[in-house]
Amino acid sequence: MKLVLGKKISIGLVAILTPFMASAQAKQPPLGITLERAIEIALSENPSVKIADLEVQKKKYAKQSAQSALYPQIDAVGQYSRTLKKQVMYMDGAFDMQEMLMPMITGMEQTFKGVDPGYELGTLQKNIAANSPPPTDSNEGITVGRDNNWTGGFQLSWPVVVPTLWKSLDISSLDVELAVESARSSKINMVNSVRKAYYTVLLAKDVLNVYRKSYDNAMLTYNDIQHKYQQGIVAEFDLIRADVNAKNIKPNLIQAQNSYNIAILSLKALMGIDMDQEITVDGSLLDYEESLYAEILSVDKSLDSNSDLKKFDIQTHQLQKSLELYKAQYYPTVAISGNYMYMSMNNDFKFGDYRWNPTSSVGLSVSIPIFDGFKKNKDIRQTKVSLEQMKWQREDVIRNLQLAVDNNINTMSNYVEQVFSTKDVVAQAQKGYEISQKLYDTGMGTLLDLNTAQLGSTQASLAFNQAIYNFLASKADLDKLLGVEISK
Repeated sequence: MKLVLGKKISIGLVAILTPFMASAQAKQPPLGITLERAIEIALSENPSVKIADLEVQKKKYAKQSAQSALYPQIDAVGQYSRTLKKQVMYMDGAFDMQEMLMPMITGMEQTFKGVDPGYELGTLQKNIAANSPPPTDSNEGITVGRDNNWTGGFQLSWPVVVPTLWKSLDISSLDVELAVESARSSKINMVNSVRKAYYTVLLAKDVLNVYRKSYDNAMLTYNDIQHKYQQGIVAEFDLIRADVNAKNIKPNLIQAQNSYNIAILSLKALMGIDMDQEITVDGSLLDYEESLYAEILSVDKSLDSNSDLKKFDIQTHQLQKSLELYKAQYYPTVAISGNYMYMSMNNDFKFGDYRWNPTSSVGLSVSIPIFDGFKKNKDIRQTKVSLEQMKWQREDVIRNLQLAVDNNINTMSNYVEQVFSTKDVVAQAQKGYEISQKLYDTGMGTLLDLNTAQLGSTQASLAFNQAIYNFLASKADLDKLLGVEISK
């Protein structure tokens, strides 16, 4: 009895614990994320990057499709037509069969006479005349053709000299090049977004730590004052102020926690991972402090890798090829054509009795443009004007890019100064808070001084973290502007 009861209890425990065990197994461990890892995942999983890569593949297929026009085109063709009313053919002058055959008849008369001396000349002619139809008038036509007409076979067309097609292929190649650059631009933008999202997470985490530390200090102060109040050492007013100070910090702590959660979700979305996947972001903004000056000194202001400028140059090259295409329209084109066909004409549908007659031909066609209403000339002039416009636009683009780079570098330099100045403020504010804490504990300071010192320390820490973040975000924007593909 005990053994049976024990088995039942074991089975019940297994049934109860199985869902929890399965849930524990299904829950994935937190994914540790560094900046390099975040960029790597985003470049492989983000949909916008995949779309850009597919666009490159699509342009390559379009180029290959255009190249197929250089090869011979062979088609199998078939045609059937039913004659509803046959064609009528007319001949000028009377159509006299006897007169047309007269030389032949005369020769046959002489042959018969030579074979048979008793043959009377003119006998054959009289017999033919008696059985021949009367001469046909020129106004009476002769019906030709049959009811059913069948045609089937192969046709060949091969453009041999087509200058416009060659220039079109050059433009298709540039389309592929432009798609590749657009894909690179998409990756650069993605890296920029991921970097700034990662830095935002670090900022949110550091801000959360600052407010958590401030709240913990406020609670320690409140507990200490409450203990002293219970002993009658401090006034109730100090206890109330300490309680109010701690409660005033709590909303900031909650807001900081929400900001951190939102920053984490934004980073997940950019990385293209499951939103339910738990991640832990390693490091803090303080890790980047020592490399700030080195980042500025290593900046290369060259615009050779700027994606917008590269795409602008490719589009200019495409316009130049379009100009060459319009000029190529003045050149002649040469094409080879041919066919091999079988034809049959019948008045019934007895396919087994059909006679199929083969026919074939090969031809060479040359087309020389002579006059088109000056269309080609106007197209050429219009394209030349567009090229002149793009020349001046490029100068303006370069000027604006250089201005943006210089402004970004100046902004980064200002943020570096802020980082090092606020770093000293953080140290002084922390020292001031510690001094205020000791003075208050010894009765030489007031709670107001302590709260003011704590607030100053919190604000200094927030300003320090914000300055580092501003520098890193500006550096990410500068790398995007300069066309740096991946920067760690």
